[in-house]
Amino acid sequence: MEGASFGAGRAGGAIDPVDFLKQPQTILRVTTWIFSIVVFGSIVNECYVNTDSQNPQLLCIFNKNESACSYGIAVGIIAFFGCIFFFVVDLYFQQISSVKDRKRAVLLDLGFSGFLSFLWFVAFCFLANQWQQTTMSKGVSQGADAARAAITFSFFSIIVWVALAVKALQRYRLGTDMSLFATDQFATDPNAAYPGYPTGSGIESTETYQSPPFTETLDTNPKGYQVPAY
Repeated sequence: MEGASFGAGRAGGAIDPVDFLKQPQTILRVTTWIFSIVVFGSIVNECYVNTDSQNPQLLCIFNKNESACSYGIAVGIIAFFGCIFFFVVDLYFQQISSVKDRKRAVLLDLGFSGFLSFLWFVAFCFLANQWQQTTMSKGVSQGADAARAAITFSFFSIIVWVALAVKALQRYRLGTDMSLFATDQFATDPNAAYPGYPTGSGIESTETYQSPPFTETLDTNPKGYQVPAY
């Protein structure tokens, strides 16, 4: 069962770094990794502002709702480390010889991508809703661009993680096609006969029949014995 499965070649095959980086799945992971940095980086660095000059306390720019900022940061960090983990899994996926282990990896990727798609959808709705209810002030206007960037890239992250989930689903369906494992053992024509037991070379031998190793001839009438006449 070490044949091609779940979108990867035979186990132990050489990995071409250029081809790996050109894969759509790799490009999507790098893209969503960058988006996660933009989201939680924008919130951490510029979305905590001083809304009142008399109060030095920094408050979340999203309607002063600490939960909105905390949620955006948490989802961004989860996506950041998740992208790194599955990037490494993709890199060593072809080295996995067990089909069951490959199946578990693909299912884990599918579940995680779907879960992150949902988390980013909630983050986008949550941040956008709180931003609409935010009262503009001097402090808020200073971090407005960062808040809009967090909302925008949260929306883009939904699309990318959904695309990753679709890619994982395609790999799972590809792995369930058992014809991938039968191409090397069976003929492509369903009506073709099963190959029989291998025969000889088909060349007739030119050697003549040889006499047995005992060259003495048997005497049919031994001496001293006469055939009786009837």
